[in-house]
Amino acid sequence: MDEPGAGQVAAFLPAGGISAVNLAEVLLVLERNGVPRADARHAVEALALDVLPADAATAHAATAVAATGRRRGLSLGDCFCIATAGLADRPAVTADRSWAQLKVGAKIVVVRG
Repeated sequence: MDEPGAGQVAAFLPAGGISAVNLAEVLLVLERNGVPRADARHAVEALALDVLPADAATAHAATAVAATGRRRGLSLGDCFCIATAGLADRPAVTADRSWAQLKVGAKIVVVRG
């Protein structure tokens, strides 16, 4: 909770969700940064986020986001996050200011303004 914007993000957690793709991404990054796999899993599970499926509809929506955001350097994970948020009618919460310029049909909330 020491990072700028942590309070803003915490406000979204009770109704928060995460794509299965982004969950894998979070777990991989934690493990690469030395967090034991079991500890990483426990930390993420403690957030009690809804894990939303990465199905064919989400893959197609992520592809559309990628085409729209090509010049913004979006990763596959970014595209799945935004697509999942749009399909679930939830905001995509990010610290990446470039997302605010996207016109992709999903609400984007930028923290750390």
